Amino acid sequence: MSHLAKLLASSNNKFATLLNESKIDPIRLLAASHPIESLRHEDKQIKREKKAAAGKDDEAAKAARSKKPRTGRPVTERLVTDALAGKAVSGPAKTRLLRAFNAVRAQKKLAAVELKQLF
Repeated sequence: MSHLAKLLASSNNKFATLLNESKIDPIRLLAASHPIESLRHEDKQIKREKKAAAGKDDEAAKAARSKKPRTGRPVTERLVTDALAGKAVSGPAKTRLLRAFNAVRAQKKLAAVELKQLF
């Protein structure tokens, strides 16, 4: 039994309850998050376009600024530990946890959840 699984068994917040109901091991969130959040060629292209559009005010520049690249930061063990313990978690970190959680639920053929259900 891993450290995260032991913490999950002793936690009783919304996040831990939903993990238990879905029968998802917290380590699977770490594994699912890496391919979702890792930077790809498109993300680097978006960053280049944003840099080139800086200071310009035409439609192409507005379109380039509206796109958002991935962060390149996957869910970490510390983040899952803090979420299970009920500590404060930042908004972007909650979103990363949500994407990883929904990816694992999709593998199990379960419906996706919203952020308000998870936290």
